[in-house]
Amino acid sequence: MWPVLPSGQLNEEFDWPIQGLLVPSSPPMKKPICKTTEPYAPVRLRVLRNGDKNRNRSFTVLGPDISPGWKTQCTEILNLPSAARRLYNEKGKEIFALKDLQRDELVYVSCGEHWINPDLSNAQQKKQIFLRNLASDISKIQIFCSIRKIEALVLEVQSDIVSGSKLAVHKPVAIFGEEKQVTEPEEKQMQKDALTTENTSSEILDSHARAHLRMKACHTLLRYPWQETSHDFDEDDSLPKKMEKGLFENVEPQKKHSCSPKHSKLHKHCHQQFEYRDGQIISCAAPQLVLGVQGPSLRSGMEVVLVEKKSDGSNQRWIHQEDSRTFHLVSNPDLVLAVSMTKTGNEVCGYPVIVQKYKPYNNGAANQKWHYMKDIKALVAFHSTALDKEITSANYAGVCTSSVIKEENIDQPGYYYLSPDGKRKTMLCLACGQSMRTEKGLKQLLPGVPFLCISGTKTQKPFLQRPFKVISVAEVDLSCDEAEKTLSYYQARLLSLRMKTCTQAASHSGMAATHQKAVKIIAYKNGDGYRNGKLIVAGTFPMLLTECTEKLGLARAASKVYTKDGTPIFTLRDLVLWALDESFLQRDSEKQKQDAAPVGKEQIIIEKNLRMKVKNRLFPKSVTSDSLDGIDKSLLTLILRNPIAIWVSSGEPFLPPNALQKAEKLEKQNWLKKDRILADLDTMRHKMRQLKGRRVAACQPATMVPTKSPVQPVVVEGGWTEQTKEEIKLMELIRHTEAHVSEIQAMESKRNFPIATKPKAVKLSSLYKQPNTKRVWIYLNGGRPEDGTYSWGKTVSELLQDCSSRLKMTHPARALYTPDGEPIQSWDDIQRDMVICVSMGHGFKTPKELKQLMEIRANYVRIRRQQGPQATDIVVSPSTKLLSLAHLHN
Repeated sequence: MWPVLPSGQLNEEFDWPIQGLLVPSSPPMKKPICKTTEPYAPVRLRVLRNGDKNRNRSFTVLGPDISPGWKTQCTEILNLPSAARRLYNEKGKEIFALKDLQRDELVYVSCGEHWINPDLSNAQQKKQIFLRNLASDISKIQIFCSIRKIEALVLEVQSDIVSGSKLAVHKPVAIFGEEKQVTEPEEKQMQKDALTTENTSSEILDSHARAHLRMKACHTLLRYPWQETSHDFDEDDSLPKKMEKGLFENVEPQKKHSCSPKHSKLHKHCHQQFEYRDGQIISCAAPQLVLGVQGPSLRSGMEVVLVEKKSDGSNQRWIHQEDSRTFHLVSNPDLVLAVSMTKTGNEVCGYPVIVQKYKPYNNGAANQKWHYMKDIKALVAFHSTALDKEITSANYAGVCTSSVIKEENIDQPGYYYLSPDGKRKTMLCLACGQSMRTEKGLKQLLPGVPFLCISGTKTQKPFLQRPFKVISVAEVDLSCDEAEKTLSYYQARLLSLRMKTCTQAASHSGMAATHQKAVKIIAYKNGDGYRNGKLIVAGTFPMLLTECTEKLGLARAASKVYTKDGTPIFTLRDLVLWALDESFLQRDSEKQKQDAAPVGKEQIIIEKNLRMKVKNRLFPKSVTSDSLDGIDKSLLTLILRNPIAIWVSSGEPFLPPNALQKAEKLEKQNWLKKDRILADLDTMRHKMRQLKGRRVAACQPATMVPTKSPVQPVVVEGGWTEQTKEEIKLMELIRHTEAHVSEIQAMESKRNFPIATKPKAVKLSSLYKQPNTKRVWIYLNGGRPEDGTYSWGKTVSELLQDCSSRLKMTHPARALYTPDGEPIQSWDDIQRDMVICVSMGHGFKTPKELKQLMEIRANYVRIRRQQGPQATDIVVSPSTKLLSLAHLHN
């Protein structure tokens, strides 16, 4: 066990704990996706524990590539305390593929923690591990303090109000507070709301949806007294009476730089209005859309999205339990509407909304509590007591609840284990139980058992640190008034220890911190462009990385530094040299603009040689790599008068600063293009409804066309039941437009991040070949094309198999036809988004022919039922005249 670090013992003497070198401190970096399919031969490597100094006792491991096999081998050979997770080379660079290594190369294996430099002394290594663990503990406290402040969040649609849009909880707009001054009757006010919603959402809804809003506003809403929703609480879970009244009063107004504040408020207002009616949570801006879960297999953690309203959709119906303030899914009552707190939420995007397994606890489930405010049509999240919110925040931040609640038994989720004699039960909170689940046989506690986590008692020494790594749980006070003070105290201690470590490292290498020249730097996070820059003054490169990690709020320690042109920086000396080159280039460009004369190759070579002489004179090579001593002071002052811009990452490759703006511009253009396509699609659908309505209203009679066929002497054509040519042509255009929209949505869902690094040049032979997969529109033989669906396949046989499952055919599909009846023989005859008729082996039939065949079969069955089976036993013989003609012909 690590020695504890209570608040009283973290003093200036810098008493470091003594511990081994393998302590997990951060999650491993995500392994990049490797698309190559070339096999690699096994590689023999020499492996050592992370930070091990003795290279003579390295072991040899054979492995074909980065796979679970090497983890098992390294864990067993090195006798690691937990499974091997990450590999580093001798320079500390993380390894993702063994193809980049040479035979018998030395690599270091860790259990998930960062690389530990083996060249450091044991004391320095332990200090480094201690600082990382302390930073990990402080990050948990920081997450807890940020989550517990969440108040007054309402349900809203994240993007456009369309089917498939995701939902989140966000701060309410100020227009909710303004509506409280309305004193008009309920019917008039509801009509005004409907009309206002119609006007403000004209860009969101089509004409059909707006017509529904008008019809809804014309009807008077009648409610009986017992239909009014009551929001009373029990005495133990009572909320302040003024909470609902002042819930939306302290909302920040819209920013001044908004081009149209009132329109943006109304637009946001439409996204945050919902109505709970008939077991469905309906969007007031689009009544045809309700909250639901997509997919046949439901599970906890699935996102809640807007779906088309269906009368038989059990995945979009909810049961509102007023006593527990939860919304249960009808298809699976164990799943409730909840706010996801595992994903990172912020003020811009909010927190996602999911379905989660119901937690029947009084505390620790505040993210599942909702309040439906019928007067303003809003769903308020986290509608629970302050204690419930604090326990929920502690559970999701990984903080022991005994640090929040001192000496009080409460009903909360947790675990327990029995003593060896089986008589005494030890109970742990959710965070402590998860941190030591592998050590003891823990069982989950049933609800209704109040307890205080054993980790918070000072007498229990084995639990003093869990779930922290170095901070004492018993000494941490995260109550309502002391949480911020505790966080500030430990942050100040961490900063003091880091500064002391940097000072000791500088003195050990012969550089006094007081005489070290400092560099002014403006640091940006890699991928953020020129946003949220932080000014940093650093004298050493390790100090620069530490300051960047803290001020930029990186999830993992900063390890790579780049300039604006992508040049990697490893020392402050390299950064100053790059700034000198940049100043030379800027001066040359200005000089060329003034002279307006082309520069020859000889002049360029002379200037480069002159620059090298200036660098060697002003930057002597005898100076250590991370020192600025010995450099000309006047030149250094001239170069460093303005901050040098750098971009910092935790190991990710460099992303150009202007790539973010380009990606946002491209995304905006794609959205505008998609909006135009959707508007055209709505116009075509509206025109289709008008054409169909006119055809039905006209009631034109059909035309009887005589034929020479004895089976059907008269054929019925036209009439008000048959589609016109204009409708058929418009339906085909609508179908192609819908296919195009589905392609755009599929590309948007697969797009992980708009910014991508410049791909490296690869050989033509190693390029990945795209599969010959085609998507077509299929329908049953004899049916209508508009009743079909999409199907995919690489070959004709694979397409037939997919058609059988998607159309739910009673027999396997055996033949394919075009809509004109031509058989499809080869895969080359099939084009992308082609309309195909699928048959079970019968010949091609049109809907009319299928109807005639069904009528013939119906007449056959009717005659046999009415006149008996002998009525259909008819034998047709030729006439004597035909027989004589045949005899003469023969």
